[in-house]
Amino acid sequence: MLDDMERVSAAAILDAQGVVKGWSEGARRLTGRTAEEVVGRPARDLLAEEPPPEAVAVLTGTVVLRHRDGSEVPLALRAHAVLGEDGAPDGYMITGEPPGTPEPTLAERAFQQASMSMSVFDTQQRYLRLNDAACQVMGVPEDVLIGRHLPETVEDAEHSRGFHWHLRQVAETGRPVRYESFTGAPALNREHAWSIEMWPVRGTSGDVVGTALAAFDSSDQYWARQRLALLNEAAAAIGTTLDVVRTAEELVGVVVPRFADFASVDLFDWVLGAEEPPALSGTDIALRRVAHGSGTEGTPEAAVHLGEVDYYPPFSPPARAILESRVIQSQAGEPAFMRWIQERNSRAPAGRRHRVGAHSMMAVPLRARGTTLGVAVVVRIRQSDDYVADDAVFVEELASRAAVCVDNARRFARERTTALSLQHNLLPRGLSGQAAVEVAHRYRPSGSQAGIGGDWFDVIPLSGSRVALVVGDVVGHGIPSSATMGRLCTAVRTLADVDLPPDELLTHLDDLVTHLAGDDTDEVAELGATCLYSVYDPVTRHLTLAAAGHPPPVLVLPDGSTEVVEMNAGPPLGVGGLPFEAMDVELSEGSLVALYTDGLIEDRDRDIDHATAELCRALTAPAESLDALCDGVLKAVLPEDPSDDVALLLARTRALGADRIATWDVTPDPEHVAATRQAATEQLTTWGLDEAAFVTELVVSELVTNAIRYGAPPIQLRLIRDRTLICEVSDGSSTSPHLRRAHAYDEGGRGLLLVAQLTQRWGSRQTDSGKTIWAEQPLP
Repeated sequence: MLDDMERVSAAAILDAQGVVKGWSEGARRLTGRTAEEVVGRPARDLLAEEPPPEAVAVLTGTVVLRHRDGSEVPLALRAHAVLGEDGAPDGYMITGEPPGTPEPTLAERAFQQASMSMSVFDTQQRYLRLNDAACQVMGVPEDVLIGRHLPETVEDAEHSRGFHWHLRQVAETGRPVRYESFTGAPALNREHAWSIEMWPVRGTSGDVVGTALAAFDSSDQYWARQRLALLNEAAAAIGTTLDVVRTAEELVGVVVPRFADFASVDLFDWVLGAEEPPALSGTDIALRRVAHGSGTEGTPEAAVHLGEVDYYPPFSPPARAILESRVIQSQAGEPAFMRWIQERNSRAPAGRRHRVGAHSMMAVPLRARGTTLGVAVVVRIRQSDDYVADDAVFVEELASRAAVCVDNARRFARERTTALSLQHNLLPRGLSGQAAVEVAHRYRPSGSQAGIGGDWFDVIPLSGSRVALVVGDVVGHGIPSSATMGRLCTAVRTLADVDLPPDELLTHLDDLVTHLAGDDTDEVAELGATCLYSVYDPVTRHLTLAAAGHPPPVLVLPDGSTEVVEMNAGPPLGVGGLPFEAMDVELSEGSLVALYTDGLIEDRDRDIDHATAELCRALTAPAESLDALCDGVLKAVLPEDPSDDVALLLARTRALGADRIATWDVTPDPEHVAATRQAATEQLTTWGLDEAAFVTELVVSELVTNAIRYGAPPIQLRLIRDRTLICEVSDGSSTSPHLRRAHAYDEGGRGLLLVAQLTQRWGSRQTDSGKTIWAEQPLP
């Protein structure tokens, strides 16, 4: 029995009257008495002799218990008071071991000296054992916690309740738990990230007799993940526009409030203009505040107002960061830091109280392509952690990304300024190849000293061998009108890629001009713009067109007759709120369409009707080519010194014969896909395009299957042999398709990706009855 006693320690719980309320397995083994025999009896009934008075006074000493077999058992006991709600002792936790306990075993030493916090609880979440790291976290020695209930030792907060709940679940279910928590601790002055593992402790019978936990401080890993997440966010959030100030604001928005309580961005004046960077010297450095932000509303920490120039002395962290081209890190207590804060407070006393807690800062230079553009400053006030070396590496990487975006925005502004002086290059010089029409064009600037105007034109290839013919006019002259013309021309091309009908396209263009009109720096706000957008389909030979305050086109039919298209011109762009009306004209092959700006027929010294009649006659004059016809029209219609710019676009229509088009109605049943694919293959053989059969079979199969699966009847397949081989599948659903990346075990999702890889280009367009998905591939 003595050998057994040497290896066993005991524990018991007594209430304030000395009645036994709890009895451990170790106590049973040492005394031979079970919990059923002991619990509820006075503790004195277990003694073989009265304890020494001094032991009772100090709650520690050696006593003699009576073993169940009658023998005496000496134990070294220690009593730990358990406090009630009023702070008075409500009972005692008694632990005991045989006298002369041997030195701790290697396992006990390992537990006690472990670097992670480790604790042992009974099934009621009362402390039984803590190692040194756990005591350090709790801020009290082990004997103060032994026997106490966990909720009594921690603050009443959500994370503490969650910790207690997990511990209780382990005791009740007998299953281990692993989770992460971001919380504080009684002895720690800041929050930490913890990786916590709890597991049940079982007795010899297999029953859960307690719980144990180990908590690893994973704060370094947590903050590393947070910094990485901020970098990922910065990649998407910084540089969304080519605007220097906006980019600086985006940088501040990323770091405040998660990384800093206050942040500012100051740039050299030359960054905001077109000048070259000056050489730096050791004197005060002048920087302009372009952005700042704070976790406190109103940014009271700022000593400099937005847009103001501030002069930084060489000793200041921002000036040192620029002069030394490195991150300057400074903490409270350092002379340079305190001098800097004192200087800030002296300049803005009203904000002084908001900087009282400032304890850590970093100044990082904004460098891009070997040039310093300015400096960013981050300050911690309410966040208790000082910046560390890893934070300096992070902010340097963040500033590097932001600096590149700022430099890109600066370069864009400079290039745009240069481009405005060469705005005549905005007009198209070479038009994209297409087979629907033969085109020729001319642009004649006026002789006005106001400079080139905003007249423009374009020819835009569309899907299905169609082509868009566009002409427009930004009223007025000078750089603003030319710049607006470039915007509208680009916007029309962008909207044409979406394949909108002419009236809808003009509606979107009208919205754009309305937004431009809201910009006080743009002359279009008071001068307006007009546009005519038309789409010619060589398959149906239909010309669909709509106008926004623009003169109607003139048609020259194959028989030589001319007519001005009667159409509702609609309001000019920028009026807003009024609809545009589209109309459709069927043309014979070889018809001539003349689009022009009002400068061709309108002049203060000319009658519009007379000028229009002259235009019709000039269009029917014999000419060797369309280019020659353009020259002839301008010579016949324009005065010697026109007062306005003129744009003229001539297009002679072509038609695709029935032998170059094949159409099939598709039954909306997957079983009919094979037959449709076979029909398409046979058509390619008829056209002598067997080399394209493999790719076409795959494209037809994918597009028809998608239409059956996700579209709506009626479904139609059309092949067009033009400069390219075009495959079109139409259905009655207006839902547009989109590419998505299929996962490894997905059964679908690869169809459109396959089509995109195999063909030259693909897309979709809305129709009156649904949509059409198309794909083009070059002819063999």
